[in-house]
Amino acid sequence: MSEFTMPSLGADMDEGTLLEWLVGPGDLVHKGDPVAVVETAKSTIEVECFATGTMTKLLVEPGTTVPVGTPLALIEPAKERHPARHAPRKGEPAEPAEPAEPAEPSFPPPEPAPTPVPTPTAASPRGHTEAGPLVRRLAEQSGLGLETLHGSGPGGRVTRTDVEHAAAARASTQAPRVRATPLARRLAAELGVDLATVRSTGRESAVRAADVRQATPGPSAPAPPVPAAAVPMHLAPVRPSAAQPSENRAAAMRQAIAGLMSRANRDIPHYYLSTTVDMAAAMDWLHEHNRRSPLSERLLPAALLLKAAALAAREVPELNGFWADDHFTAGEGVHLGVAVSLRGGGLVAPAMHHADTLALPQLMSALKDLVTRARMGRLRGSEVSEATITVTNLGDQGVEAVFGVIYPPQVALVGFGRVVDQPCAVDGLLGVRPVVTATLSADHRATNGAVGARFLTAVARLLQNPEQL
Repeated sequence: MSEFTMPSLGADMDEGTLLEWLVGPGDLVHKGDPVAVVETAKSTIEVECFATGTMTKLLVEPGTTVPVGTPLALIEPAKERHPARHAPRKGEPAEPAEPAEPAEPSFPPPEPAPTPVPTPTAASPRGHTEAGPLVRRLAEQSGLGLETLHGSGPGGRVTRTDVEHAAAARASTQAPRVRATPLARRLAAELGVDLATVRSTGRESAVRAADVRQATPGPSAPAPPVPAAAVPMHLAPVRPSAAQPSENRAAAMRQAIAGLMSRANRDIPHYYLSTTVDMAAAMDWLHEHNRRSPLSERLLPAALLLKAAALAAREVPELNGFWADDHFTAGEGVHLGVAVSLRGGGLVAPAMHHADTLALPQLMSALKDLVTRARMGRLRGSEVSEATITVTNLGDQGVEAVFGVIYPPQVALVGFGRVVDQPCAVDGLLGVRPVVTATLSADHRATNGAVGARFLTAVARLLQNPEQL
């Protein structure tokens, strides 16, 4: 049995508020699946599971604020398949492998059983229909009662195929049921929201509670009081975000950012470098690419700048990683943190994983998605805690140069300003060309100016050769 704990989603996070469970007891979860929604001082984040197994018990109720490292749930690790302990003797049946979920027999038994076969729809003692947690979850999402299903598995056990057949049969005779989490259905009923009109963002297009809240037209009336014992923990509605004024939220975020940046500026010995990069070749390439591409595949200059920073970080790995326990640890891949300003105030820097491996159209699409979800409060835990180097681009704000503060435990921050036309001397001739100022803030404990200079030189070389991006 392993514990699923409140994760640390950044160097400035000491505690978090559990807003919503996305799974319930008995659900099968896989590594990387979002299982809970957590609110920090800076954002609302979907937290992923770190292991594959069955969620056996939820330990913390929605709405509870707990310190980092507090156990939130218990997970039973998935059983590993083991080979048979010995070869079966003659006449001895072989030991069957234990499947994670019962499946229909692939062939009938060689001889009919001498005892009467139980009625397939019969339930086990105390009215409990035999079915695994995955089948129960599927039936719940499909709006089907297990006790009404015909079980075709061994001993009348309901299988996944039974649920899918029953759902298909019902869909052919009535309007399709909107896929939604139990909490989303409860909130929709309380707030008078038609689930069919709600945009879904959950797994397998399921409507989540956050989607219902997003679609709620204006302030909602408070829900009637319900005894705590009458509502399962993972279905309990939570409204801490709706009840908290937006100005208080912005003030809390500003305070968290101020505390982290104060510590970073005090504890990290920064050094700063800058260079002016000729963008004539990059802008010519960009204009030609956009002229030949459909609207959905057109690029912004930010895509070129981010890709150049990611490739330079791969080329100069001394700046791509973390300073912790008095030594530097290189990052496993280039996970580019992208500074995003939020509409209500504040700043987050979620990670674009393996940015150095993305083609420019993929990087542009990933950037749009990351910014949209950051501003909607739908980031993943891995996106706010795994950046290896951060880029801030204030060119769209009219700024020509930016020298940022390093986000610990990272050791470098790259800044880009606005692309501007400036007089330049090229090959002995004076002309006007587009240029951008690239800056670097780096940790002097991990590197020195020579390493930083190599990084900025690589950025300039890549931007002047856009076909390499």
